This record gives sequence, C-alpha cells and structure tokens, in this order.
Amino acid sequence: MTDTLFSKIINREIPADIVYEDDLCLAFHDITPQAPVHILIIPKQAIVKIADAAESDQSLLGHLLLKARVIAKEQGYEDAFRLVINNGSAAGQTVFHLHVHILAGRQFNWPPG
Repeated sequence: MTDTLFSKIINREIPADIVYEDDLCLAFHDITPQAPVHILIIPKQAIVKIADAAESDQSLLGHLLLKARVIAKEQGYEDAFRLVINNGSAAGQTVFHLHVHILAGRQFNWPPG
C-alpha cells in the first residue's frame, strides 16, 4: 500500500485534530465535515478498503466499531449517530485506507444519498 493522507496523519507527517488514539486506531475530525460532528476513525494497520479485510482483521474491525461508539458518546451523541464505511471509488471512497465516518448532530434521512 502506498502512503495515503491517513498514513501521513498516523505518522504525524501532517497535522490533524485528533480526538482519540490507542495502539490500534486513531480518530480525528474530518476536514470537510458533512455533519456538525464528523469524525473519522482509522486503523493504524493499513487496510485499503473493507472488501480487502481478512478474517484475521475481525478483532480490529470490531475494535473500530466499539471505539466509534465511545467517541460518539464522548461527543454527546450516545444514542443518535451514524457510522458509514465507503468501499471503493464508486461508493464514494476517496482515501484508500479503511475508515469509519462517525456522523452526528443533525437529522439523517433514509435512504442515504
């Protein structure tokens, strides 16, 4: 995998407004927010997209989702947030390092656009 914007954030080569970090993941505010709260949570292990995840990534993927819940709660949105994972450019993925969008702070419609 080549260097991505997110790997550069992990390596502190470019700044980010970090809200959470542990040995497995990093979470920071999106620079182009689509909701009042728009945080990205990324694994430190490089996975290009969710379709590329292996069975051996199961624990890491679960960790991302559970930490997303904690981060949403810390932001004041324990019971009203949306998680989004885009897979591939046709689905809107623009940075090819797996990431989970945590969106909160406004009403969301269904189906999503």
